[in-house]
Amino acid sequence: MENPTPGILYIVATPIGNLGDMSFRALEILKQVNLIAAEDTRRTKQLLNHFEITTPLTSYNSFNQEKKTSELIKKIQSGQSLALVSDAGTPGVSDPLFYLARSAVDESIVVQAIPGASSILAALVVSALPVDRFIFEGFLPRKKGRQKLLKELSEEPRAIVIFESPHRIQKTLKDLAEHMGDRKAAISRELTKMHEETIRGPLSELAVIEKNWKGEITLVIARKSK
Repeated sequence: MENPTPGILYIVATPIGNLGDMSFRALEILKQVNLIAAEDTRRTKQLLNHFEITTPLTSYNSFNQEKKTSELIKKIQSGQSLALVSDAGTPGVSDPLFYLARSAVDESIVVQAIPGASSILAALVVSALPVDRFIFEGFLPRKKGRQKLLKELSEEPRAIVIFESPHRIQKTLKDLAEHMGDRKAAISRELTKMHEETIRGPLSELAVIEKNWKGEITLVIARKSK
C-alpha cells in the first residue's frame, strides 16, 4: 500500500481500453490523493466509479490550463497531493497536460510518474517490426507543414509512430505511401479492447484497403531500409 506524499504531483497512467490494465499502485494513489485533475472529468468519472474511488475531481485541459494551473500549484504548495490523469494512457504525451508538470517543476514541486498503459509501446510491440530505435510524431498536421513533414519522414532512418483518427487514416496512408512507397507498416486500432485489430503490410498496400475505419488508431512505420 502506498500513501501519497503531501505536496507532490503524481502523473498517473490509466487504461487505454481494458480496465484490467489499471495497476494496483495507480488505484491506491487515486484513492488517497486529495484531488484528481482530469483532462475530461466525464470519462475519468466512469473510471473512478468502476473502481469505487470517491476522490474529488476537477477538470484540467487545454481550454482552462491558463486559469487552473496557478490554482492547482497553490493547492500542492499548501500540502495537498494531486494526481493528474488524461482521457487514457499516460498523461503528457500528445496532450496539454505536460503544462502542469512543467509549472510544478518551475516551482520546485516533486513530480512523480505512476507508469502504466501506453498505446505507443503497445503498437510498437505488436507491429512485429524492428523497433529498437523509433520516433513519435503524434498527429500529423492537417494542412500547414504537412507535405514538408512527410518529405522529412520519408528520409527518417528510425521506425515512426503516428496517431490518427479513423476519419483521416485513409488519406494519411495514401500520403505516406506516396512518399514512402513499399515501406512496411502496421495499423493498430482499439488496442486492448474487444475489437482490437492490427493490419500489417507495405504502405502501398495498406493505402488501398477499402475499410470503414473505427476506433483510435496508432500507426507504426518500419525504419528505412539501408
